[in-house]
Amino acid sequence: MPEHAPDAPLPHHIVVMGVSGSGKTTVGTELANLMGLVYLDGDDFHPQANIDKMASGIPLDDADRLPWLRRVGNWLAEQEHGAIVACSALKHSYREILLSECPGTVFVHCTGTRELLEQRMLERTKHFMPAHLLDSQLATLEPLRGDEPGASFDVAAPPTLVAEAMKDWITAR
Repeated sequence: MPEHAPDAPLPHHIVVMGVSGSGKTTVGTELANLMGLVYLDGDDFHPQANIDKMASGIPLDDADRLPWLRRVGNWLAEQEHGAIVACSALKHSYREILLSECPGTVFVHCTGTRELLEQRMLERTKHFMPAHLLDSQLATLEPLRGDEPGASFDVAAPPTLVAEAMKDWITAR
């Protein structure tokens, strides 16, 4: 990691997390624009076998997720000027993997009602995740704990407002 002047801000490594349909991509892209950071979608790190499994309506298990999470965390750590990645990061143990790969990462959790999330999933036309897997993701989801570096944001608000609230929280840390 490069040296930083004492008064220079440290780079931000941010995971925009949440279940499918929570707006991770939309909010993450907006947040990256606001903060001037590189953005990638964690879905881009999935091997084809994971994509095929989800597209077939089969939820991923921990064995499927572990190599994917490591790839996401490694990419984030390689971004010396900071970056944002959208990644479901549903369980505490998954977030621990991301933190082990990229210490100092913060998590911004996109939350919403089941109805809102399902509506968004049904409106998408070019995504491999079928709406009926939402319940599996919600059952797997472990909300951020008090000892985790993160905060939750309701995505019922317009994406620009959600991203601005996230930026305010991140820069105030």
